Amino acid sequence: MNMDKSIWSEFDSKKDFPTLDRNIECETLVIGGGIAGILTAYYLKEAGKQVVLVEGKTIGDGVTKNTTAVITAQHDTPYSKLIKMHGVKKAKAYLDINLSAVEEYKRLAQGIDCDFEIKPSYMYSEKHGLDEEYKALLSLGYEAELVGKTPLPIDVKSAVKFSGMAEFHPLKFMYAIARELEIYENTFVVGIEDNAAYTDKYRIRFKEAVVATHFPFINSHGAFFIKMHQRRSYVMALENAGDVKGTYIDDMEEGFYFRNYRDLLLVGKGEHRTGTHTNAIEELENFKSKYFPKADIKRMWANQDCVTLDSMPYIGRYGAMKSVYVTTGFNLWGMTGSMVGAMLIRDMLTGQENEYMKVFSPKRRILRLQLFANIGAFLLNMIFPTVKRCPHMGCALKYNKREHSWDCSCHGSRFNEEGKIIDNPSTKDTKVR
Repeated sequence: MNMDKSIWSEFDSKKDFPTLDRNIECETLVIGGGIAGILTAYYLKEAGKQVVLVEGKTIGDGVTKNTTAVITAQHDTPYSKLIKMHGVKKAKAYLDINLSAVEEYKRLAQGIDCDFEIKPSYMYSEKHGLDEEYKALLSLGYEAELVGKTPLPIDVKSAVKFSGMAEFHPLKFMYAIARELEIYENTFVVGIEDNAAYTDKYRIRFKEAVVATHFPFINSHGAFFIKMHQRRSYVMALENAGDVKGTYIDDMEEGFYFRNYRDLLLVGKGEHRTGTHTNAIEELENFKSKYFPKADIKRMWANQDCVTLDSMPYIGRYGAMKSVYVTTGFNLWGMTGSMVGAMLIRDMLTGQENEYMKVFSPKRRILRLQLFANIGAFLLNMIFPTVKRCPHMGCALKYNKREHSWDCSCHGSRFNEEGKIIDNPSTKDTKVR
C-alpha cells in the first residue's frame, strides 16, 4: 500500500507566513516550525522576549503533521524501567513534568477549535501482568489504575490506566497559537556562527537562539549524531472500527498504539531504525484483518522520531555554544516532549530556577549500550559500497521501495527520488542519479 498524507494535513484554518527577504536582528531566534519550535516561541514571547521563528518549509509540515497527537505522561518506556535506569528521583521528575505538560495543553486548548478531548491512556500487555509498573507508579506518588479489561477487542492480561490524559488535532492547535508570532517560512537555516544564523542568502543576528529542528543539524557541537538515531513508524486510519475510548500503547517493543479521531481509528506500528527493513506495514494489515475485519483502511502514512540513549529528551545548552539552546529527542512522544522543552527553555532564557533542568541536560552521561549501536551503525554505513551518500556525514543511502525515498540509517536524513531533502539533519540535497 502506498503512503498517503496524514489526516491532519488538510484543514481550512491554515495561514501562510512570509519568506525572509533581508538581513534581520532579533533578541531570540527559534529555528524549526514544528510544534516544539512553535510552543517554544509562544512561551518566550509570553515571557516578554522579542522572538523570531524561521522554518525551512511551512510550519507543521515536518514530523508534526505525521504524529498521532496523543497527549499523555504514559510513554512506551515503563516507569519501572526508568527507575532502574535513572533512579527514583529522576523518574519522578520525568513523570511530574510530563503531567505538567498535559495540564498546560489543557490550559492552552481552552477556546481553541482543535478537537481537544480528555481521554484516559493505557499501557496494556497481552502476555503478562503489569503489577511491577503499577507499583513503580505508586512509588512515584502517582495514583494509576491496574485493570484487567480495556475497550480494545484484544484479550489483555493487564493494563495500567492514566486518567485525565488527552488527544487533539495538532495542526489546528499549532496554527492557533502561532497567529501572533513573527514567523518566516521557506527560510532554511544552514549554519550558525558568532550569534548569527545564515540561510543561503540572508543573515539573522540574535542574542540567543533555540534549535528545534527535530534532529539538531550542527555537528561540531553536542555530539547528537552519536547520541541519537531516528526510527520510523507507520499509522493506518481505519473507518468502521469503532470507538476504543482512550489512547493505548503496547508494552512490547515495536508494539501497536491506538487512538480515535472522529469516526476513524488510528493504529500505529513499527519504530524500526530509519533506512532498515521492516515488516510493520504487513503486520498492520494483518492486525486489521484479525481484530477489525469489517473496517476499511482509509489512509496510511509514516512518521519519524528521534530516539535518545536513555529514553529522555535533550533540552538545554547546545554543546559549547553559550547563546544557543536545543530541544530534541522526544522518543516517540513529541507532544508532551515539545511542551516540556518549551517550558524548560523559557525558564532557562528568563533566568528562572527550574528543578528539572539537570534531568534533561544534553551534557548528561552518555555511556549506554545504544551509544555503541549508534557508533556501529555509523561505521558500517561509512564503509558500505555505494556512491549514493548522505551529505550530512557521508553515510550510505539505501533505497526505500515503500516510500520511494533514499534513507540514511546513520542519522535518519531522507531524500526523494530526485535527491531533494525530505527529513533532516542534512541541510543539503544530494545526488542519487
